Amino acid sequence: MKHIYAFEKKEEYEKYQSIIDRFSKKLVKFQRVLEKDFALRDLPKGIVWTSEELATTTFSNVPIPAFTNKDLIYISPDLPNWRRLFVDQLEGRENAKVKTFYENLSEEHIFTIVGHELTHHSDLFMDEFDDEREDGIWFEEGMCEYLPRKLLLDEREFTNITNVERELVDMFKDKYGDRSLEEFGSASYQGSLSSIMYDYWRSFLAITYIVEEKANHDIHQVFRDYHKWHNEGRKVPLTEYFEIQSLFV
Repeated sequence: MKHIYAFEKKEEYEKYQSIIDRFSKKLVKFQRVLEKDFALRDLPKGIVWTSEELATTTFSNVPIPAFTNKDLIYISPDLPNWRRLFVDQLEGRENAKVKTFYENLSEEHIFTIVGHELTHHSDLFMDEFDDEREDGIWFEEGMCEYLPRKLLLDEREFTNITNVERELVDMFKDKYGDRSLEEFGSASYQGSLSSIMYDYWRSFLAITYIVEEKANHDIHQVFRDYHKWHNEGRKVPLTEYFEIQSLFV
């Protein structure tokens, strides 16, 4: 993959050069794991390291400075801005534990976001980037959250982020919980940051439950079940196939 630096000023690149270098080295190692164990065969052409502003106003109009398409991954390496963004998810609601967690979010947690975007390129997912199918999107997004976190974070860090996102789902269930997990992304391009992230929190928690409770930590069995659902013609919603329709009710 090419590494492309898209900053408006040289000083911006210099400000983030050290974290970009650290992330780039970690990405090589994570890439090898995905290639060995999770069918990463076709890499994107490059990764664009850029500012939060350019990522969310020039390269896209989504308020999250990390995304991927068939050819490129875009990501901001700005740790303080990521911390602020995640605190903003609270929409002013009081939760000292969650706020403190995000105010002190580690660099390793931010790197899992880079890992999330690369994981999208695994051939284990049945939908293509230009695919118009919308059923089962939660599975890929949830797995792209789960795999990097499980592989890159230690047990304590993984447990902490799981508990925080479980608490966030409980906090915002009254506001955003009236839509099915199958409707992932229905608010992505028109709702608030929290309404967008609500789908990601639920998807991650759903995959965590499926892998660790239903499949006894066998990630590849979960993928085999997912492929069976696809190969049989997607006759029922994937949430029904995995019997998790009532998981967030």
